[in-house]
Amino acid sequence: MKAAYLLDSKMHVGDIPDPVPGRGQVLVRTCACGICASDSHWLHNARQIVDYSKENGWIYGAVDLARPIVPGHEFNGEIIGYGPGTSRRMKVGTMVTSGPHVKAASGGDIVGHSNNYPGGFGEYMVLEEDFLKEIPTFVDPDLAAMAEPLSVGLRHARTGEPTKDDVSIVVGCGAIGLAVIAGLKLLGAGPIIAADYAATRREMALTMGADIAIDPRDENPYGLQPTLNSRQGSIIYECAGKPGVIDQIIRGAGPDSRIVIAGFCWENDQVFTPGASVKRLTMIFGSRSKEDDMEIALRAICDGRVDVSTWIGARVGLNGVADALDQMGRPETPIRTVINPARI
Repeated sequence: MKAAYLLDSKMHVGDIPDPVPGRGQVLVRTCACGICASDSHWLHNARQIVDYSKENGWIYGAVDLARPIVPGHEFNGEIIGYGPGTSRRMKVGTMVTSGPHVKAASGGDIVGHSNNYPGGFGEYMVLEEDFLKEIPTFVDPDLAAMAEPLSVGLRHARTGEPTKDDVSIVVGCGAIGLAVIAGLKLLGAGPIIAADYAATRREMALTMGADIAIDPRDENPYGLQPTLNSRQGSIIYECAGKPGVIDQIIRGAGPDSRIVIAGFCWENDQVFTPGASVKRLTMIFGSRSKEDDMEIALRAICDGRVDVSTWIGARVGLNGVADALDQMGRPETPIRTVINPARI
């Protein structure tokens, strides 16, 4: 099959062997796949990720960087075949998505972060039948591909355990931050304060449901908010993934605040822990979404409760992947670029 794959710290486009579904798995023709910041992390930090994983028992420790890796975990596609032991409850031609997990019985891998399970940057994927979720025919595949990042935002939002008495602050309004805001709205939580340096990201935060959008250079997002009857944030979602941000949050947070770390920073960071101790802060590190998060996220997109159309700023084929990855992290870069492998 044709694929954009990672090898020798570079993206290549070429032919690799077609994946073959194992027991309980289906073969899918990729229709759409979003490019995530974690794909950029693998491009630029693959050796660090694999070495750290080996030291700490993570699943990525089994990745062989001398072999191709086809990224892409925000995917959907059309069922075109079945492996042994499948129920075939969904017909050939059904549009589906799933989380990127592979069952332990099949090797316990992550689709798109693996040598053995190519992701959505390739023409075909192998997915676990039990994890498949059907996408209605009226839903644009590009929009449906946003279910995975939305599900991650929902999981982070839930991790903070917001109540009716809480004010949430979302620091960083890239894909994760916007998904957290959308997740908070799905939970009925509010009010929500969004903080970002980029005006376009602040505007998108308001579109996703934030009540206030603040430029931290001009206003203090952690202080008392006059437009919220002088209430102050009590849950802070760190969605920037940049060195120094957690320490800034600790210094700015009010007493007894909860801090949810949603951003991934692949650099060593430092925090002044006495500041957190004096304020009795609780810090929680977020993780991947769970099955019910994915289900809720997909249905919210399908029924229009969450409009993710503004996230998609570009659509490319495989030859556009390397350039799109190079653009990641810039304020002017679209929240998501979507790949269709049929567009070479």
